[in-house]
Amino acid sequence: MLNDLFLSLSENYSFLNVFSYITFRTGIAIFTSLLFVLYFGKPFISYLKSSPYFDQPIRYDGPISHIVKKKGTPTFGGILIIIAIIVSTFLWSDIENIFVLISIFSVLSFALIGFFDDFLKIKRKDSKGINAYLKLLFQIIFSVMIFYLISISINADQRYLLSIPFYKNLIFDIGYFYLPFAIIVIVGSSNAVNLTDGLDGLATVPVILVTLTFILITYLVGNAIFSDYLKLINIKNISEVCIVLGATVGACLGFLWYNAPPAKIFMGDTGSLALGGLLGTVSLITKHEIALFIAGGLFVLEALSVIIQVFSFKFFGKRVFKMAPLHHHFEKKGWAESTIVIRFWIISIILVLIALSTLKLR
Repeated sequence: MLNDLFLSLSENYSFLNVFSYITFRTGIAIFTSLLFVLYFGKPFISYLKSSPYFDQPIRYDGPISHIVKKKGTPTFGGILIIIAIIVSTFLWSDIENIFVLISIFSVLSFALIGFFDDFLKIKRKDSKGINAYLKLLFQIIFSVMIFYLISISINADQRYLLSIPFYKNLIFDIGYFYLPFAIIVIVGSSNAVNLTDGLDGLATVPVILVTLTFILITYLVGNAIFSDYLKLINIKNISEVCIVLGATVGACLGFLWYNAPPAKIFMGDTGSLALGGLLGTVSLITKHEIALFIAGGLFVLEALSVIIQVFSFKFFGKRVFKMAPLHHHFEKKGWAESTIVIRFWIISIILVLIALSTLKLR
């Protein structure tokens, strides 16, 4: 929208040529969504707090501190994040770019699942929302649709490629096994971010870090010169996705202003499922699925803790952790919430740096 306007005017005003640069528009997208959330955040939170219908239901089997401190905090903060991403993306990206549209579809589809999940939790005044199997079914359906859209948008010889980090030209064509793999990546990423979002600011900062990582990856993969130098799979026309990711970073930074301890609002499943789904989608678009596994290792650990806990209790009648996901385990051990959050952020920073090193260590 504005991007197209400024580019058309650049013929007469040469300084407007800066809008032809992906890097510049990514920066503008970050600030646009950041300011959007900061500006509308306060009245949005006031509106939610004025209504008795938007309180986040708290797990009563969780730490006592959650029941005392977090009860009454409104959810649905993800709505603000999603709107900011959409507005900033439509202002500064080429909205006809298929990969931008796929990314936006991913955000909206998983946000829709999260919205209904949050809505049912509030309506029932219970921490359980949509039936788990029904929720998973819709996630799989949307993942298949995203996979199809990606597969028809890139070169046929690139559709089913899987690149292995740390090795030059170690690329496998896994054929139709790529479909179940893609479903696991998107659904897994979405649910893993959702599980991590259990403490004030805990999921937001790692999402920002991983998204920043994929801004760089997307830019390099979309650039023929850089991708050739770094021995990456070059995917044409994907650089515009940097704008979507930039808008996501800005929206999350703005949200963190209100979600920092003590949180004034929670993003809810509306935000966490959408953000995780976007990261999974972009990893498929860029052919850097394993890089997401590394950079988002914190999300993986949180998800694995739940899987291990459920498996162990179901088959052996014993719990491996005091409580799952993992951050609740440390709460039960007596760690302060701020200690857990900051230490998990440090872990996320380390994992992101390892993921970035895969771009050169080949």
